[in-house]
Amino acid sequence: MGIIMKRTIEQKVEELFSRATEAFIDPDDYFKNKLIAFAKGESTERPIVKLGADPTRPDIHIGHAVVLRKLRTMQDLGAKIIFLVGDFTALIGDPTGKSKVRPELAADEIETNMQTYLEQITKVLKVDDPETFMWSKNSDWFLSLADLVSPEQVIEGKPDKAIKGLKNIKINFPANSYLAKAILYQNTRRQDKNNIHQVTIREFLQTLRGVTHSQLIQRDMFQDRLANNQELYIHEMMYPILQGLDSLMIYRIFGSCDLEIGGTDQLFNNLMGRTVMKNAGVAPQSVAAFSLLEGLDGVEKMSKSLDNYIGVSDEPNDMYGKVMSLPDSLIGRWFELATFTPEVEVSEIKKSLESDEGNPYELKKRLAREIVVIYHGEEAADLALESFTNTFSKGEIPEDLLEIKLNKGETLGDSLVRLEVVPSKSQWRRLVEQGSVTDMNDGQKVADEKLVPESGATYRIGKKRFVKVS
Repeated sequence: MGIIMKRTIEQKVEELFSRATEAFIDPDDYFKNKLIAFAKGESTERPIVKLGADPTRPDIHIGHAVVLRKLRTMQDLGAKIIFLVGDFTALIGDPTGKSKVRPELAADEIETNMQTYLEQITKVLKVDDPETFMWSKNSDWFLSLADLVSPEQVIEGKPDKAIKGLKNIKINFPANSYLAKAILYQNTRRQDKNNIHQVTIREFLQTLRGVTHSQLIQRDMFQDRLANNQELYIHEMMYPILQGLDSLMIYRIFGSCDLEIGGTDQLFNNLMGRTVMKNAGVAPQSVAAFSLLEGLDGVEKMSKSLDNYIGVSDEPNDMYGKVMSLPDSLIGRWFELATFTPEVEVSEIKKSLESDEGNPYELKKRLAREIVVIYHGEEAADLALESFTNTFSKGEIPEDLLEIKLNKGETLGDSLVRLEVVPSKSQWRRLVEQGSVTDMNDGQKVADEKLVPESGATYRIGKKRFVKVS
């Protein structure tokens, strides 16, 4: 690759919103100019950037991290990132991309997922500087005092004890009284305790006056539901409006909400934020929608439910091996979306592949290393390369392979599904059909999905999993 010249702030910002960007609504370059001015020290108005995430699943994968890396670049330029955890909206479930209503999650599951999110984003974002990062949760403004407090959250009949969840706070009145609940409510907010904002039912109804039924029903997913005679519930249609109110609350708490970002699947929801803010008489946020990363299958977008993902917390060796299993056709795309590789180098990589001058295997090794470096560091990436070389290039079987015990007459596929090595029988069938199951004793591909293996046989499943039948 050629020598990469140091980029100016203007060039960094330009690449930020040109690379992997599907839509950028920024009238008169309002946000871009504000970010550049602050980064150059020409303004003291720090840009505020919002990313919302409902904790409906426990893990973040590197497809989500496409957006997180955009945020990291903005942090490096001085922007303040508001990572908004939708613990309230997770109770509804974003209908985006869903052909039927989402099941309701339990509060403790949402809480657990939320903590996982907050731990995993530290692999990309700087979270220790309050000037450039803060997280919040939208239950702060959507749940009222009465909603939040239950008998389990206070110590019934013991007014001389501290309220559960608060440190060094004593109360001298009944724990279930209004004043006791008010203290608990105030001290469990992520907001400024002296400047608490809340969405009342009156404001919610006022917001609805500025949104028409036709605006909501035009969404493709809603039209598809109706066309297929599937149920469409009112709370699902309210979801984009609630997300828009999140932006309005951030504006009130922090003084501005300059930009909301997300994947292309979130564009409708994010644009609703502009509508809600305009109707409330405040400066509407700009909106950026970034490309969705294809998964390891090379077809569908990365998703846990499709088992085509790499988690940001995957072990370095697993992460490296999964990248090496990527179809050659996605190498350039993954360099663009999943790494910090400068755009000019990505362009050269794509050209080399198109002209057959680039070596896909060597490029995937570089891609795998760069991805592991992002989430685990240089040393872990070097060790992952060494492990991959020993295991796959030299034909060695790893010492930590999984030993499985089959029931009498059980097929290999049924055993792997039972032990959750493979998520389903249909996935096992696809692996066999794709030639992704290898008998390590003779190096031959397994062609029989109903194979009943002999004791002592060892198999490679996909690119990274090894099992031994005992």
